Amino acid sequence: MAVSLTFAPQFQYMLLKDIQPTGNKDTRSGFGDGIAEAARKNSNIVALTADLAGSLKLQQFMKEFPERFIQCGIAEANMIGIAAGLTIGGKIPYTTTFANFSTGRVYDQIRQSVAYSGKNVKICASHAGLTLGEDGATHQILEDIGLMKMLPGMTVIVPCDYNQTKAATMAIADYKGPVYLRFGRPVWPIFTKVEDFVIGKAQVFSEGTDVSIFACGHMVWNAIQAGVILQEKGLSVELINIHTIKPLDEKAIIASLSKTRCAVTVEEHNIIGGLGDAVAQVAAKNIPTPIEYVGTKDTFGESGIPKDLLKKYGLDIPDIVSAAEKVLNRKKNS
Repeated sequence: MAVSLTFAPQFQYMLLKDIQPTGNKDTRSGFGDGIAEAARKNSNIVALTADLAGSLKLQQFMKEFPERFIQCGIAEANMIGIAAGLTIGGKIPYTTTFANFSTGRVYDQIRQSVAYSGKNVKICASHAGLTLGEDGATHQILEDIGLMKMLPGMTVIVPCDYNQTKAATMAIADYKGPVYLRFGRPVWPIFTKVEDFVIGKAQVFSEGTDVSIFACGHMVWNAIQAGVILQEKGLSVELINIHTIKPLDEKAIIASLSKTRCAVTVEEHNIIGGLGDAVAQVAAKNIPTPIEYVGTKDTFGESGIPKDLLKKYGLDIPDIVSAAEKVLNRKKNS
């Protein structure tokens, strides 16, 4: 069973241009630093990897806790099974590999041994989405949020920067039940505070009345930049980071849509089954409103430079601005 959620105060910025990066770092490093810190506080935390310890930034964990590190080799299904078994003895296993191998390759094992059994396994997945870059379509999974959120009892978290990934990595140690934690490879701006993260509680960056923008993962920073452009055009933008896709903060979504009556969703994922569909379901049941989706459009990716791929597949800053302007016109004409 999941622990009850406590909601921390959220810092709200009326002008998005006031949000300035404090540095740049990859989110996978946030995971590596977070699991090491969590392990110092909780001796039951165990790390497992499928031959990708370096890519998942586990060096510090391995140095400090070699007896709590399990190298499973290129055998992801076995890794999930081992992790499920470790929970029976009270351990808190964190499995680590690329997002594609963390979900698509081992979905049956996750469904049967983890989700159906309600095991306290933390499935930690790096290199998700188009920003994996040059490794191409076989590794750039764009369906994983949908796959994992459909599993009963599975918590799904998609943090937006290094600090939030570190905070999420530490928070899930105390959260009872299976968790899917999704993060990435590229160096990305750092613009949040570790203490601002609470599982299941949306993070409000700006309040507004014209349009709501809901984003997750790397796309939160692009959404902030798009929001700056929209605010400079005189629009009142409400920007919300939905870092927890499940359990979804429905109250925050309903409250925002009640003010703006239109929305844009932004995700580094297929628009089918991801954040956009989750928000649309809440809207359809509670407050039907026009929604525009920014994400990949029922397609696989390809090899390329991450920023070039975001542009090609319609996930760049101008695409978010265009989606906001389109949905505002739809609202006006409805």
